[in-house]
Amino acid sequence: MSIHEPNLNVVRLDRTAANDVAALLGRGMADNPVHAAVYRGDERHRARCHARITRTLLATSAALDIEGVEQAGELIGVAAAAAPGRCQPGASARMRLLATASALGAPTLSRLLEWNGIWARHDPTEPHVHLGPVSVDRHLRGRGIGSLLLLRHVGRLDAVGAVGYLETDRPEAVDFYSRFGYAIVGEEDVLGVPTWFMRRPAA
Repeated sequence: MSIHEPNLNVVRLDRTAANDVAALLGRGMADNPVHAAVYRGDERHRARCHARITRTLLATSAALDIEGVEQAGELIGVAAAAAPGRCQPGASARMRLLATASALGAPTLSRLLEWNGIWARHDPTEPHVHLGPVSVDRHLRGRGIGSLLLLRHVGRLDAVGAVGYLETDRPEAVDFYSRFGYAIVGEEDVLGVPTWFMRRPAA
């Protein structure tokens, strides 16, 4: 791993950081192919929409373990993971997410439900730690920040002998996650966009 950014600080994040985390995930993932298919519009619109969804997700998902990378006090990278059995939201969380999604309009809601339904059907039945969302500020991609987060994540997986699992819609991310021991176990189109499902065996 090569880190090209100086003065990085890795921190554990809680709900008090939800707005900053959601904003980073919105702008960092606005160019993801599935987000373009679901939210439509320009990148600024997609960033706003996804930030609203993730803000609600963070507010209703107490089980998410969130780690961030800060530089000069600014959040520039984030990785969230759900413990075994906790990756799907409960009934109350689903209702709040549905309300947030509905506010984005019926067409967007329909596309969000299709996306979520496809990905949920691929969730492994075996106990696993579900990684995601993961994002780095786009102007800092390729500088080792994502690798720093992933090294810490897989280190925790290995420490407890847990299976890892994730989804991605970015072809270049498949190669990235493969370097940390993940392998493709499934593939399916979401709204015409190829997405990959990846598993990392327990150490």
